[in-house]
Amino acid sequence: METLLVYPLRQIAPIGALAIVYLPGVLVVATVWGLWLGVATSIASAVAFDFFHTPPFWRFETEDWRDWLGLSVYLMVAGIASSLAQLARARAAETIERRRETDAVAELTQLILGADNVRAVLPDVSDRIAHAMRLPYAAIELDAVPPREDQIQLPLRPGALVVPADLPDRVVERLRDGVVPGLATVLRAGSSLQASRTELEALLTQQAALRRVAELVARGVAPAELTAAVAAEAAELFDADSTQVQRREDASTVTVVAEYRRNPQTEPRLGRRLDTAGGVASLVLRESRPARLDSYEDSVGTLADLARAAGIHASAGAPIIVDGQVWGVLVALWSRPVALPPGTEHELARFTGLVATAIGNSESRAELTASRARLVFAADEARRGIERDLHDSVQQRLISLGLELRFAEALVPKELGEVRSRLLDTAAGLSGAFDDLQRIVRGIHPALLSQGGLGSAIKALARRCPVPVAVHSWPNHRLPGYVEVAAYYVVTEALANSAKHANASIIDVELDILADGPGSDGSSQGEVLSVTVRDDGGGGADLRQGTGLAAVRDRVEALGGTLSLTSPAGRGTSLSVQLPLDVQDRQAAEAYWSFGGT
Repeated sequence: METLLVYPLRQIAPIGALAIVYLPGVLVVATVWGLWLGVATSIASAVAFDFFHTPPFWRFETEDWRDWLGLSVYLMVAGIASSLAQLARARAAETIERRRETDAVAELTQLILGADNVRAVLPDVSDRIAHAMRLPYAAIELDAVPPREDQIQLPLRPGALVVPADLPDRVVERLRDGVVPGLATVLRAGSSLQASRTELEALLTQQAALRRVAELVARGVAPAELTAAVAAEAAELFDADSTQVQRREDASTVTVVAEYRRNPQTEPRLGRRLDTAGGVASLVLRESRPARLDSYEDSVGTLADLARAAGIHASAGAPIIVDGQVWGVLVALWSRPVALPPGTEHELARFTGLVATAIGNSESRAELTASRARLVFAADEARRGIERDLHDSVQQRLISLGLELRFAEALVPKELGEVRSRLLDTAAGLSGAFDDLQRIVRGIHPALLSQGGLGSAIKALARRCPVPVAVHSWPNHRLPGYVEVAAYYVVTEALANSAKHANASIIDVELDILADGPGSDGSSQGEVLSVTVRDDGGGGADLRQGTGLAAVRDRVEALGGTLSLTSPAGRGTSLSVQLPLDVQDRQAAEAYWSFGGT
């Protein structure tokens, strides 16, 4: 076609300049089909131009240097076009590969961070890496793997990415520089997030168990019922095969007063008198503090022999201390060869405090009001302990994890915009989880109550309530800690009920200090904190329905207070509570709050 095009052009242009007509064809062929076909096209174009358009016509002459110059130009254009086309194709292929790697890393990030168990998703993650990188296989190993000649281990810290040893160097470099850094960061983030989630779930489960036990204590159930409930809750919480509440008889003898057995076929010990030699109870009674036995193999004594005969491998115990003396021991037993988590024996002590308070109640009926107050204090201390654990451990871990994700996002190259976006989304999700955790912590024990007092805490509740709340008055000075906590939970429950069930448009809250006759010393005026919460909702509230108001009533009565509820249908609800500021055991209560309060 170029040859025919030159014929008319010879009339308007010099023949030497028309050689350029063949260049587009050489350029297209070299670019699309490669160097060798471009060379062939260059030679054919030079021969055609010389044969048809250069005198003498219809003959190919090799003596003219201009013919060779034209051929050289054609060959040079073919070489340059072919090289540039090959480079462009290589860059395009590399871009596609990097996009595929980016998509793979983004999918792996979502998969790992969304998994409850990181190890469980590692096979799927490995398969996706192998598919994305077109590898024969890939495996992520978090534990140490013996080196093999046919494998390469790319370190992830912790663990390694294991791939075949016969991969091209280019692929290994892509894995080492493009996949491994991001994968290592995501694995660490996923492991930290899983640990935080597991710890949070454990703390919340423990708080729920403690609350159930505390409710039994507050209701004043019989000691036998309470100790049986404690044994069952402890067994479920710590995944023990059996638990026992043992009452101390003397320095080396106990009696089993409550027992929980996961396997009903095991021999019951309830009511039996046991020699503590060789058992964890002996350590607890001797040292008056929590203890553990990780193995009975080297233990000598009657209780050690019984444990081995029953197939018990490990145990943990905490003392039940009543009036400063060791009353007995709460013991958890495991027949499976498991490694006890650190601090198990100290976690058991959270239950023994509640048990000790209940036993003290049963042994001294004359101190009923003071004993019931101590039950509330023990429950609050458990809640405060969990709040501190959440604040000092889980929240700090989530903050650290968020910073690590931000650092990982900063390390991602700019061209991997989707990965950066995914990491930013993950960090935002983690921030939301942190906000949720803060709301949970405030529900367990409000730090503002301890720091700012009852007025500040009530006003904060009012701001968070979805229904408008008017707080008309509040004490202008600090009250005893146990009174402030009780009043706070009264208002919390009342606001929650009005917002959820009453369909109210406004809620009024009043807190006043009133005189209430002679004080406990017979000379001074006793004072009470009066708490009143009213709404204009539909009414119909009943103390006999729902556990929230019942729990509030138990807490108020445990402090010697009173609660009244007026809720006629269609005429709103009024909850009135009076809490004495001078309970029978005020000195003990103040000592408790000055020691444990924050």
